Amino acid sequence: MSTSLRIANVVFDCGNAEALAGFWSAALDRPIDPDPTEFFASIGVKDDATPSLFFAKVPEAKTAKNRCHVDLHAESREAVAEELARLEALGAKVIRDPKEEFGVYWATLQDPEGNEFCIGAD
Repeated sequence: MSTSLRIANVVFDCGNAEALAGFWSAALDRPIDPDPTEFFASIGVKDDATPSLFFAKVPEAKTAKNRCHVDLHAESREAVAEELARLEALGAKVIRDPKEEFGVYWATLQDPEGNEFCIGAD
């Protein structure tokens, strides 16, 4: 049996949806969709790029490691270093320096609200 399912959205729980969407908008060079608020914001709903990113305000703060996270791909190992510097300037925090593992050169970061994500290159 085949399925018609696909990943449509990646959702980030956060304390301020508009602010966190601003970080990811700058990180990915994708515009925030119209009418963001502190309660909900999105990126990519109108541009047919999937998955779209949703940001939803929740009452509780993040307290543990993500069980699922976003992986970003850079064009080269040199680009990983450049992107780490750029993302740190935007408010990300490097929590694992780049190293070779599982056939990929990668680093782990946290966005301004503590959500983990990785950036790597082959």
